[in-house]
Amino acid sequence: MTQVYFHRSTTKKVFLDHHGAVVNDLAEARDHATRLVQSFVSEHSLEDWRDWVLHVSDDRGDELFVVPFIFVLGKPH
Repeated sequence: MTQVYFHRSTTKKVFLDHHGAVVNDLAEARDHATRLVQSFVSEHSLEDWRDWVLHVSDDRGDELFVVPFIFVLGKPH
């Protein structure tokens, strides 16, 4: 098990995750990241999420992978 952090950013702002989550492996971290992105975009807000990126980092601050929100949102119809 390892502690990972899910920071989100755009070209204009960054929001750091100070709590993180404990995951068993990268697959679980990926699934958690996808759920987080889905929860952000489902909020009732005027935010345009297409430029946002979720940065997944370990407890040493090393970036493990990124999840562009657009990958979860899909292509606009």
